[in-house]
Amino acid sequence: MREQFVNLILERLDRDAESIRSGFIADPSIETNYCAIDSLLPDDIAQRIAEAFPQSENMRLLDSFREKKYTSKSLDKFDSLIADITFAFQDDRVVQKVAELTGIKGAVGDPHLYAGGISAMERGHFLQPHIDNSHDGEQQNYRVLNLLYYITPGWKPENGGNLELWDVDVKQAVEIPSLFNRLVLMATNDKSWHSVNEVKTAGTRRCISNYYFSPHSPNGYETTHVTYFMARPEQKLRRLITRADSDIRTMLRKVKKSGFAKKDVFEGTEK
Repeated sequence: MREQFVNLILERLDRDAESIRSGFIADPSIETNYCAIDSLLPDDIAQRIAEAFPQSENMRLLDSFREKKYTSKSLDKFDSLIADITFAFQDDRVVQKVAELTGIKGAVGDPHLYAGGISAMERGHFLQPHIDNSHDGEQQNYRVLNLLYYITPGWKPENGGNLELWDVDVKQAVEIPSLFNRLVLMATNDKSWHSVNEVKTAGTRRCISNYYFSPHSPNGYETTHVTYFMARPEQKLRRLITRADSDIRTMLRKVKKSGFAKKDVFEGTEK
């Protein structure tokens, strides 16, 4: 199925190439370029992917003041459709087509899913405002683009669990609903603050995440930073805690550039 997924994605991107290219811009209230591509795949195929998505209990729960969600990179343990659609976004043809439409120079994929994988969010789950780690696992290439493919049939904006892109002061945000069969392309740099607001329903919000890198800094200058968390504007105490936590992790990264935690990467077989 992977080759079929690649061809379908390429066809969809080609069909609306001009609108995607012209639409990959920032809302006036924020500085992050993004666009949403609806009906990425034929509905029946997207439905098959949704049905193949693993149950939350078969994934790892991340639970802290920074975030609460289920994640996994162990795609070889699940239905092959999940690995096929995930790695279809890492196919060089797709990487280059997306790079062409978004203006990214020297784009390379993330075949070991250093930053990617699948996630599931249930009632009460969230992801605090943050900027992503600036580099790949080897600290060689800059992270430049997030590709978020939402795969929960019937998901509604009022359910929560929606992507939010914030201004540089993390005071106001643009909300992008996590609608079924929607792909969001989002530039990432040292100002691309984003979050996922709290899930308010008994349903499960599911996402397939991929990331692209480049040897060229998206900021126009050299910079290195860890995933830096804040908190929502109304959470004043939590904002102090998350900022202190992020500052400490930033300091530790300066001591050891590769970080202290075990690298969480895909260790299965891609093909």
